[in-house]
Amino acid sequence: MKLAAIDIGSNAARLLITEVVKDANGVPAFNKLNLVRVPLRLGFDVFELGQISKPKIGMVMQTMKAYRHLCSAYEVQHIKACATSAMRDAGNSPDIIRKVKLETGISIEVISGDLEAGLIYENHVAENMSKDHSYLYIDVGGGSTELSFFSNGILIYKRSFNIGTIRLLKNMVKDREWDEMKDIIRALIKSQQQVVAIGTGGNINKVFSMSKRKDGKSLPLDLLRDYYKELSSVPLAERISRYSLREDRADVIVPALQIYINVMRWANADEIYVPKIGLADGLIKHLWEEVK
Repeated sequence: MKLAAIDIGSNAARLLITEVVKDANGVPAFNKLNLVRVPLRLGFDVFELGQISKPKIGMVMQTMKAYRHLCSAYEVQHIKACATSAMRDAGNSPDIIRKVKLETGISIEVISGDLEAGLIYENHVAENMSKDHSYLYIDVGGGSTELSFFSNGILIYKRSFNIGTIRLLKNMVKDREWDEMKDIIRALIKSQQQVVAIGTGGNINKVFSMSKRKDGKSLPLDLLRDYYKELSSVPLAERISRYSLREDRADVIVPALQIYINVMRWANADEIYVPKIGLADGLIKHLWEEVK
């Protein structure tokens, strides 16, 4: 069975097309067929203006039509489309959602931050890791950061915070929001086992690629600090050329590192694993549970 997930984030929209194949015991394997990313950057409109501008609406429509055609070409049987922080905050998102449905047949669900955190957890990465640690999922997006805390084999906490890379670039994150996140994390880890971080999102994936580490190896907190100092000291144009970064990655990677470093520091986590999964992967697993 072929499934597709569309994640419309504050910085980019992603389409993940996956084929689900069962083995002899009926256990499903999720084989990635294609992953497409379009940098819509909706958050730059929404977090400043409160709505999505006409040019951006045009980009959304073109992207969704292209995704619809790709799904048809791959003979996808079921599609799940979700939108996160930017569309949550945009006053005109209901109009855009109606337009997308009318012109493509794709229904977009604007999901809450807590549900977003839960869908990322659908990947169950921590369940396959050592029980000698607690695990903190950190998913950093353009508009929000989702945290899920996993201890003794149980998901015990999940929460979305309106602290994201684009909001930081726009100076729209208040000190009290950082303080709330810090207090919650510190309260969570009391009397828990040593915390290991699990990082998701395009920025931490890029940092992992830059590190040249082998898959399955962790990134130490000190290395993230080094990357933060190095990248933040370089002007944007030079950052793009020196590190071969796309423009829509080069500006957000520095505030993303700031978020990961702060969260890990407050959680006393010395290392972060980067399994290269995200919301779209969780959506695929969720869709499979719905349709199987």
